[in-house]
Amino acid sequence: MSSSFADLGVPTNLAGILAGLDITTPTPIQAATLPDSLAGRDVLGRGRTGSGKTYAFLLPLVARLDAERRTPRATAPRALILAPTRELVGQIDAALKPLAKAAGLSTQTIFGGVGQNPQVRGLRNGVDIVLACPGRLEDLIGQGHCSLRDVSVTVLDEADHMADLGFLPAVRRLLDQTPKDGQRLLFSATLDKAIDVLVKRFLNQPVTHEADSAQSPVSTMSHHVLHLDRSHRLPVLVDLASAPGRTVVFTRTKHGAKALARQLNKSGVPSVELHGNLSQNARTRNMDAFHAGKASTLVATDIAARGIHVDDVSLVVHADPPVEHKAYLHRSGRTARAGAAGTVITLMTDEQVRDVRSLTRAAGIKPTTTRVSGADHPVLTELAPGDRVLVAGGLALPTPAGDAPRGQGQRSSGGGGRSRGPRRRSGGGANGSGGNSGGGSGNSRGNGGSNGGSRGQGSRSQSGGGQGGSGAGRSGGSRGRSGGQRSGASGGSHSAANFSRGR
Repeated sequence: MSSSFADLGVPTNLAGILAGLDITTPTPIQAATLPDSLAGRDVLGRGRTGSGKTYAFLLPLVARLDAERRTPRATAPRALILAPTRELVGQIDAALKPLAKAAGLSTQTIFGGVGQNPQVRGLRNGVDIVLACPGRLEDLIGQGHCSLRDVSVTVLDEADHMADLGFLPAVRRLLDQTPKDGQRLLFSATLDKAIDVLVKRFLNQPVTHEADSAQSPVSTMSHHVLHLDRSHRLPVLVDLASAPGRTVVFTRTKHGAKALARQLNKSGVPSVELHGNLSQNARTRNMDAFHAGKASTLVATDIAARGIHVDDVSLVVHADPPVEHKAYLHRSGRTARAGAAGTVITLMTDEQVRDVRSLTRAAGIKPTTTRVSGADHPVLTELAPGDRVLVAGGLALPTPAGDAPRGQGQRSSGGGGRSRGPRRRSGGGANGSGGNSGGGSGNSRGNGGSNGGSRGQGSRSQSGGGQGGSGAGRSGGSRGRSGGQRSGASGGSHSAANFSRGR
């Protein structure tokens, strides 16, 4: 392996940026792919999670655009990076920014769950590099806000995860819109038949590099299975998560993640959740708390596994064993990154024994299995050493104004907004003009004037021009409809919709 990025052909200005970040030695996947990608060849690269794939495609992309010295046209980016989740898009963008700044290149992220107007403005101003989830990008292209006709470099990151999430049709449609003579770089933690379809159709005589075998275990990662009764699951989790260091706990379902985070907080473990029923504001707030150390434990679903990049995660716990081995590998990849040590623990009940054995065998893992009788078993302190610290009440984060879970919160349609809350009856009126309706709980409908009160059923409001707070109570008179018509112009969007899966 070459001793430096300069030896691999990385331009001096970019190598200098990496050196300033204390990144001086290429990882195996970088050393293997950079000579070919910097030479303009199409590359198919496989490397496990945390192996350094991001810089393996960012460096040649920035180097090529910098060498071309071309000003981007409005709505027509020069390079495209596709990723399956908005968390991953954000992680890539954070790594890209210092490199792009050094080369004088502009960037724009595009994903759902947030308003599209800032993204549209960025595209109209002309942008060199777009980092996007497939769904929202297709939406903007369909609206005429973006064209891929000028893309000279296309990158697919976590291509196998794209396939797992059902994004391949959208990915194919997007790639069909890029110039056929452009360079294409496809990186993934695993390579399978679904990826072969993309390779055969879109890559031109690609050079394939696999930095490690598909099932090679990370040498600094230890794997353990704790065989326990279901009644001991929560006490064991509380003990492990209250040890020093950051912990990521995975569940299979969104409901399970929410419930477990609540239980951990109630037990004194400062915890936050990450799953598809959270709005973008809540997701950002929770990840910021985990990054900052306010929360020591993150409870997440499978879909979030590849979007989480937090330094110094010392412990990953599969509270629910994943369904298939690729999910196990990607979940586990949240720890032992870039050569650091990490521990992975799977909780297994009697009825899960066969499934867990099949899972670890398929993943190429030989875990140490221990029968645990409760939270006082000595193996817990061996796996998660240090004094246990519990905080009364765990972590309580304020809910941002106007924020609510997906499917339960603000639904904007044109100008109106809807928010559900506690049911309450009291006297009072509704705010009948456009804008934000008044502040208690209840159900106000105010399209142009209310002559009476509003019926209090779940803090539901639909007002003519803003987010619904709510009125209160029920009193005589009309129900706050102007002309008998319900507000809500066409063309609105679900403000809390769409998890990280691309829209």
